[in-house]
Amino acid sequence: MPASHAARLRRRWVLASVATAAAAAAAVVAVSMSSGASASEVALPPVHGGFDYQIGGEYTPPKGVDIVSRDRADSPADGLYNICYVNAFQVQPGERDQWPDDLLLRDRDGDLVIDTHWKEPLLDISTAKKRERVAEKVNGWIDGCAEDGFDAVEPDNYDSYERSQKLLTTTHAKEFMALLSEHAHAQGLAIAQKNTAALLSDRKAAGLDFAVVEECGQYDECGEFATAYDDHVVVVEYGEEGFAKACEGWGDRLSIVLRDEDVSTDDGEDYVRETC
Repeated sequence: MPASHAARLRRRWVLASVATAAAAAAAVVAVSMSSGASASEVALPPVHGGFDYQIGGEYTPPKGVDIVSRDRADSPADGLYNICYVNAFQVQPGERDQWPDDLLLRDRDGDLVIDTHWKEPLLDISTAKKRERVAEKVNGWIDGCAEDGFDAVEPDNYDSYERSQKLLTTTHAKEFMALLSEHAHAQGLAIAQKNTAALLSDRKAAGLDFAVVEECGQYDECGEFATAYDDHVVVVEYGEEGFAKACEGWGDRLSIVLRDEDVSTDDGEDYVRETC
């Protein structure tokens, strides 16, 4: 996987057994689309399943893993519940030339609005027409996730409005997410809310099915996500303190893993992976 995908983290915030695979397949819910489209059935990740976060590069999942999240450029893991990571609201490093200039958010001086921590331009989803155009490209990636055999999609940077200099709003974010959700459901994929606890109350309007949450232990948000998504929540912590808190409070209910900040592959010297 390209190095540019190796550090897609957010501060705020081996094969499974046949029985596990059957349990995952059985976790099917009917999802009503906010657009009024007919309901689609999608499979949710198993509650309290073993989880590994591999968006920094794929490797053989450790024993006991039931759920894995991987970048859209990688392949799903055989026999597991697979979540496909896409950077949906910002431009992945190295991919700026793949986007038309008018779909990159600009401030009142005409300068690009950048997520300075990750050096990623924000996508402009401020109008219905622009949301449709951005969604067309992202939905192409979602199509690829479905064709590759993933079970769900994880659109990152739902909270880009917080870094938009007030040029984007929560309404823009929710309406854009609803476009992605409708398309994902049409492809038979579940879709995750990535972080952004402030928008939990809007999860149904946005068409979201479960959650992928970074550092909810560290920031005391695990309970909010657990309640909203009936424990269909996968959690990644990047620090020992947050990991301990998540395990103490939610280790018997949610899917929790401790990973190193670069989500390294298992042959890397900085690789860290622990479970509750």
